[in-house]
Amino acid sequence: MASTSNFSSGPVSDFLLICFPNYQSWQHWLSLPFSVLFLLAVGANAILLLTIRLETSLHQPMYYLLSLLSLLDMGLCLAVIPKVLDNFWLGNRSISFSGCFVQMFIMNGFLTMESCTFMVMAYDRYVAICHPLRYPSIITDRFVVRASVFVVARNGLLVLPIPILSSQLRYCARIVMNCICTNLSVSKLSCDDITFNRLYQFVIGWMLLGSDFILIVISYSFILGVVLRIKAEGAVAKALSTCGSHFILILFFSTVLLVLVITNLAKERIPPDVPILLNILHHLVPPALNPIVYGVRTKEIKQGMQNLLRRL
Repeated sequence: MASTSNFSSGPVSDFLLICFPNYQSWQHWLSLPFSVLFLLAVGANAILLLTIRLETSLHQPMYYLLSLLSLLDMGLCLAVIPKVLDNFWLGNRSISFSGCFVQMFIMNGFLTMESCTFMVMAYDRYVAICHPLRYPSIITDRFVVRASVFVVARNGLLVLPIPILSSQLRYCARIVMNCICTNLSVSKLSCDDITFNRLYQFVIGWMLLGSDFILIVISYSFILGVVLRIKAEGAVAKALSTCGSHFILILFFSTVLLVLVITNLAKERIPPDVPILLNILHHLVPPALNPIVYGVRTKEIKQGMQNLLRRL
């Protein structure tokens, strides 16, 4: 049919997203668990944000940073997953030209913003454990505001050229073999040379994510060094417990991202549907688990959620 042809004789006004091109039957089986994870992610993060907002005992810099992480998680979910579910449940594969590149910006921008937020949270834990007496004077509400502006500005400005470069290309085809508008999936449909486009994403991605990861490792190295020197009974467990939730969240985020990168590098040996599935899960699993981990492991948040439920 002409409407689904992969060749365009004029300017492309929309794209068609083909989820799991080799195993389209997967959509039927994955639609329900994806829907449950989506509702869990949005609902759990909304409850966490509401709890921090209403509980005055949680009006502290550490929880403000957690609120920023929850907002980014919700933004990623809401920008990506509704369109995936619309494709799965209703078969609406079309996405507008501008909508595709807006989604591309949010995916790339919010991903690096989350990484940067983890880095700021690691610095918060470093100051709390390595310089506890100076913590109230260093990690202030003003620090959180400045850190939030830095997270948004650094990553937003450096990631913005990725969708802009892709939107300026001439497209000879409109069928995207993916559930979402990733830069690599969309730009390869162009008639133009995309070398610079891909090179920019590669350099910026590794520069932003790599620098954040290095700073996180350095922070936790200092934390570990201080913890190992603590001799007071029970102090080690208490110190580690303050970092445990944060470390688990980083582990979720990094593991899924690492597996996604490896599968993309080994795409000749792995069915193309596997990276697509992992990409969707990366926008679902960490956002769904982050508020649960903090809710279960953090006494103050758990108590705040219980108070919130009593009010309701």
